[in-house]
Amino acid sequence: MTPTPANLDPACNNLALRKAARYLGATYDKALAPVGLRATQFSILQKLSTHGETTITSLADMIAMDRTTMATNLKPLAREGLITVEPSAADRRARIVTITPEGLVRMKAALPLWQAVQDRFEESFGADAAAQLRTSLKAVLDTGFEPWAE
Repeated sequence: MTPTPANLDPACNNLALRKAARYLGATYDKALAPVGLRATQFSILQKLSTHGETTITSLADMIAMDRTTMATNLKPLAREGLITVEPSAADRRARIVTITPEGLVRMKAALPLWQAVQDRFEESFGADAAAQLRTSLKAVLDTGFEPWAE
């Protein structure tokens, strides 16, 4: 059967994923607002807190984001003094991102807010279903597409 605009919604993986991502993303954004972070910013700070300094490209890969979008997302964090972005001593073309002490404090302040949403989602959706969802979504990243390849 050839798809028509009227029958795409139930079968469109992209739309289903984006709807759920917007819904859940807005929920995390709302929860993190009291500490002045959005969910993406929290994820960036969390990755930097566990991985230490890294290049913009590596950080983008960790979060499954293209490098240009990552660089854009880093600007407000740098303006607020939560991260630094400096040229690499080893390769002047690369930029190294590091969480600052202020960034670590902000990320730690956000952690209980994040945990509360995480717990609420797992309670509502089911812990096993949430774990399976994360497994399935991780598998999406291994489907062979190269969305940011040049």
